[in-house]
Amino acid sequence: MLSQKIKDKAKALGFAGCGIIPSSVFSEYTKYLDERINTFPNSRKYYENYECPDYATPPKQGKSIVVATQGYNDYVSPDGLEGLFGKMYLFDNRISYSEENRSNGEFETFLKILGLTIIESTLPARWAAVKAGLGKFGRNNFFYDSVHGSNIIVNTWVVDKVLNYDEPNTDIYLSACNDGCHKCIDACPTKALSGKFSMDAKKCICRVQFDGGYALSDEIRNEMGAWIYGCDDCQDVCPVNKTNVNKTKKFPLNDEFKELIHPEAIMSMNEDTYKNVVNPRFWYAGEGSLWLWKCNALRSMINSGDKKYHSIIKESCNNPDSRISEMAKWGCAKLVI
Repeated sequence: MLSQKIKDKAKALGFAGCGIIPSSVFSEYTKYLDERINTFPNSRKYYENYECPDYATPPKQGKSIVVATQGYNDYVSPDGLEGLFGKMYLFDNRISYSEENRSNGEFETFLKILGLTIIESTLPARWAAVKAGLGKFGRNNFFYDSVHGSNIIVNTWVVDKVLNYDEPNTDIYLSACNDGCHKCIDACPTKALSGKFSMDAKKCICRVQFDGGYALSDEIRNEMGAWIYGCDDCQDVCPVNKTNVNKTKKFPLNDEFKELIHPEAIMSMNEDTYKNVVNPRFWYAGEGSLWLWKCNALRSMINSGDKKYHSIIKESCNNPDSRISEMAKWGCAKLVI
């Protein structure tokens, strides 16, 4: 049976889980998405630009979706980057030299050997994983499984053949997210979280770091804290994740990269280093966005309150890039330096 061969290969390659679903499951997702847009109308443009209408509409020739998950709670963050960089970005399975990426490549080749054509498509991966029965949603909108908590990455492949499908999962919420637990909501610095399957994308730190850059209100800047690239606040306080800690491995080259991406190093980084070394590894901000990294690093320094950064903040007031100098001037006014 083709479907069983796929699942057996995924298990042999070390994937945490594998499921297969029909491409039609996303009709329900669009309903939830419409509800979210209506709840947070200020986020409409974000969803229109990045997720609608094709985000939840697989190509017509795509009949099935293969979903495979990989946990990353075995990895330990490099010293000095905790609270500055989100773990998903530090342990990114899309990086070519990662163990997980090699497994992805072998799995994809195996699907082709079986005679399946893989169709290029971008899908709501977390939704696919939940509908495939591989886990459930937490109140913070993250996907959870029973072993890795929310420290897990979802991979999807749209293929051109009808396969044997897993029983559709209709119980999509984590039972631990009962009415009495609001730890993730209380911990969200910008109050982007408000309820189950509910998030204001225009307030989420992981979003506004890359969408809006320096042009943020003073209130949002203050609430973003010291995060430079990503945010783990809602995941770090989650009681479910507290029971899934197994940090024993080092992700390749992270210790070497930390010398390039601590706040002071970012402020002295040149365009060549950013373009050729840092951006290929941390690519969300874009190739021409060293200025954005410097703004985020400045905000991190400012919100840390650490006096050792005062001289860098003051010097940055004279930066020729007005976006960087404006952030520095905001910091000087806030810290009265």
